Amino acid sequence: MNQAHLTNLLQQFKNNELPLNEVLEALKTLPFEDINHTKLDFHRELRNGYPEVVFGENKTIEQLIDIVAKMEEHQVNLLATRISAEKGSALKSQFPKSEYHSLSKCFTYKFSLSKPLNENEILIVTAGTSDLAVAEEAHITAQMLGHAANIISDVGVAGIHRLFAQLDRIRKAKVIIVVAGMEGALASVMGGLVDVPLIAVPTSVGYGANFNGVSALLGMLTSCANGITVVNIDNGYGAAYAACKILDLDKVK
Repeated sequence: MNQAHLTNLLQQFKNNELPLNEVLEALKTLPFEDINHTKLDFHRELRNGYPEVVFGENKTIEQLIDIVAKMEEHQVNLLATRISAEKGSALKSQFPKSEYHSLSKCFTYKFSLSKPLNENEILIVTAGTSDLAVAEEAHITAQMLGHAANIISDVGVAGIHRLFAQLDRIRKAKVIIVVAGMEGALASVMGGLVDVPLIAVPTSVGYGANFNGVSALLGMLTSCANGITVVNIDNGYGAAYAACKILDLDKVK
């Protein structure tokens, strides 16, 4: 339940369009609903501005089906991350109006836009094509949270002229997410070129001494460029969530 749903519910009661018992029934699951293996937080959008997002890794197909069915019952837009192809296929079969995004391993089920799409652009820039899976997770997350997002791919420091060719577009963005593996140098380069919030995502892309993303993470954390925020390895979702929060600051009173 979000603020609009709650306002509508109370307005209907005030106008004698909805009896008290139905209002109470609707409010019973306002904080959360316990479905044995999972406690779904239907109060989260009221508290945080965005509905609960499901982390799908290590959840069984049966657990995920239970969760999606309950979200469907409440008509809550759903984003689930780290959903394998097997789980995505099973969910898509069970819920035909949903969508599975194979590259990002995201599952989405939209009932309505919780708020109008904010056209303040989030620009996602990747060092390499191999970073696209993480970038796509950020892209889909931003869209599900009500913000426009676009991707510029494969402009890493090994061919920095490719990045410079995109500078006009880059400098029009309101928030930038940089996704890079290997040594993570693109975040430092970008940090010295733009005057907007920049969120860096290290990826696990790279050979042995990359240590599954640790070298990129440490490179980004120790960057000499000012004002770079760094999220966890491969966490495109976390970067996009933070970017949306930044863009929503003008709504905070």
